Amino acid sequence: MSNSQSILSIGALLFLSLISLRFNTSALENATVEVENKIYLTAFSLADDLIEEIKQKAFDAATVDFPTTNRADLTSAYSLGHASWEVYPNYNDIDDFNGYTRTISVPHAENYNVSSKVHYVSESDPNTKVMTQTFHKKVKVTVTSPYISEPVSLSFIFTLK
Repeated sequence: MSNSQSILSIGALLFLSLISLRFNTSALENATVEVENKIYLTAFSLADDLIEEIKQKAFDAATVDFPTTNRADLTSAYSLGHASWEVYPNYNDIDDFNGYTRTISVPHAENYNVSSKVHYVSESDPNTKVMTQTFHKKVKVTVTSPYISEPVSLSFIFTLK
């Protein structure tokens, strides 16, 4: 074998090695993205599940049995949250979920932390938190995990009218 053939053979092996290395890197990156997407999708699902559960509850403790047209009958903005005798999953109204938190583990990732906050919002601007009773409550559910870099948050506006 001549020197030129040896150099071509070495060059071909080097080229094949670089292509193989790039292929393996791409395959690993794709697998990482796939797992990360699965974890984010699970986080969104957990947040949505809690919002759907909250949708099944009464607007306020004062409206569990009968609706009201008087804002003063609603729970004070300073008292949102569950009463001492109320234990999850037996909450009966939306604001019982204020300060709610729980850790959930699923088969492909553990320790998702699901938490929620509830507050009254302005009837004309649902992005404005108010400290008086209104017929609109905003629930924000946040999911964190050691496997995701940014928390996942979903919000929903509940209206009594």
